[in-house]
Amino acid sequence: MSSGVEADIALDAAVILTLGMNRVLGRGAGLAGRGAEALAALAAGRAEARATALAEVRTHERALRETVERNARIAALAETRAKIGADVALPAPLRPDEESAAELAAWCAATDPVLDEAERHLSEHLAAQITAQVFAVPDGGLQTDTGHGASPAPRVQDDVQGTLERLMARLLPDAAEEERRAVAEAAGLLAGTGTPDEAEGVLQEVRLRIQAANRRTEEHRAQERKSAAERDAAEQAEAERRYVLDSITTAFEDLGYEVQAGFETLTADGGALVLTRGGWPDHSVKMRVDDAAHVRASMVREKPAESEDDRRVDVEREREWCEAFEAARERLAAAGISSEVAWRLDPGVRELPVSDGSRQTRGRAGRRERHRERGQ
Repeated sequence: MSSGVEADIALDAAVILTLGMNRVLGRGAGLAGRGAEALAALAAGRAEARATALAEVRTHERALRETVERNARIAALAETRAKIGADVALPAPLRPDEESAAELAAWCAATDPVLDEAERHLSEHLAAQITAQVFAVPDGGLQTDTGHGASPAPRVQDDVQGTLERLMARLLPDAAEEERRAVAEAAGLLAGTGTPDEAEGVLQEVRLRIQAANRRTEEHRAQERKSAAERDAAEQAEAERRYVLDSITTAFEDLGYEVQAGFETLTADGGALVLTRGGWPDHSVKMRVDDAAHVRASMVREKPAESEDDRRVDVEREREWCEAFEAARERLAAAGISSEVAWRLDPGVRELPVSDGSRQTRGRAGRRERHRERGQ
């Protein structure tokens, strides 16, 4: 953008971690606690204090994420329990509001074996269900759906049933309905077997189907984890973008500017801002923040310059803007947003571009409306 500046920006680790914690806790984007302490230590040049505070933030953020993972596993097991009608106890999810990092870590460590045991019981329940269907004996003998084949001897039947139960217990309890059905169909073939060799052939097919079902279930779990990670990354990026926009708005408002959201903010990945101030009837600054990583700003005119006096005023306004930008950079640094100027155009080097009149007219109308609202 001409007659302006471009800068690369980066968020401090304390800001990134704290925004993540705030999202997990369902709070706003304001920094609090150890994150603020780390920023304060950074501003004061106290490296050791900053390292200590930042380490505590990292530990707490990691404990929060691990807690969220356990809560998600509890929810998934509860869904499986309802689907197969099992009576298996599950721990209650933990809402990590006031717990310390150590308390969260201790809860996760104590919950893991409980969840492992619950998953094992769910698998056993599912195995018992399917085995009971295969070896139902309403008339005193092995049920035969196919109508052919002799029932095996009692001992052989017991051995086959025990083997099937052990195999079925390997089936992951959250396998999809079609996967469970495919395994049950294979197991149902035992009803038509008459010899141990025939039974072993069917059991081998059951093994293969269970392996395939578990593989697809693990793939589904991995895809769910990937999707959750992508959602988390998108939410984090949005939180960082909003934090940068809010911090820029606050910094320039403190310097006497009125900051309005641009028309692209609601649809673009970044955000557009328009800066004006009293005594600037013919000038404004358009600013764009891309992905909380790059900022571009350009001063523009509301109408074309018509005289040398207009151009002199342009240079004065550009100088004012350059000074304000440097002052804002200091304020942003205190908020954990560092910036490195990649390109700058000195005042007076080029004529200021003229703003899109239709947009600026709507922008001024919006500003007048907000002034009226504030005055009521």
